[in-house]
Amino acid sequence: MSNVQKYKKWIILLVSLLTVTILYYYFFNIQASSELVTTNVEGAYMETNENYGTTKVEQTSEKIEASTIIIDVKGAVQKPGVYEISANARVHEIIEKAGGLSDQADEAAVNLASSLEDGMVVYIPLIGENKENPFQSTNENKDNPKKININLATSEELQTLSGIGPSKADAIISYREENGQFKSIEGLLEVSGIGEKSLEKLKEEVTVN
Repeated sequence: MSNVQKYKKWIILLVSLLTVTILYYYFFNIQASSELVTTNVEGAYMETNENYGTTKVEQTSEKIEASTIIIDVKGAVQKPGVYEISANARVHEIIEKAGGLSDQADEAAVNLASSLEDGMVVYIPLIGENKENPFQSTNENKDNPKKININLATSEELQTLSGIGPSKADAIISYREENGQFKSIEGLLEVSGIGEKSLEKLKEEVTVN
């Protein structure tokens, strides 16, 4: 009997075990690789979704924020103040938020259909405020000139005062729109460009009533 025949059973058993071992490791490695790929894909998918969700929330927040604007309403309205309103709103809508026009409002001087911008000041003038000032002095009464009401005067009327040019006239109107009407003539000292010397010249020319 040859050695091959003598150890045939052992050789077959050894080859079988080797084959099983190889197959086991082969399928084990394939399964492990598959799980790793699946895990990586799921992780990437979740991360993408999270990032997408965050971006979407941020974009939505920005969109909501951009859909409203802040407007400062002053002048002849029932409830002057700062209001938040739709970015597509018009002047008449922000006036409604401020309680509507007061009895002294000059509605004809305001374009109620105008669009609004964020940070805008909407100022509603009083009746006569943007028209010829009845207190303006005339050549017909030089000996007793009437004083200009700095709470009603237009830019052109203010420029008739001593030392008041276009820039100072605009500064007076801007201050009036932002802070309300002057309570006294001395309030002009709060206006940029007007000092004590300028005020002395203006005292005989202006009034707040």
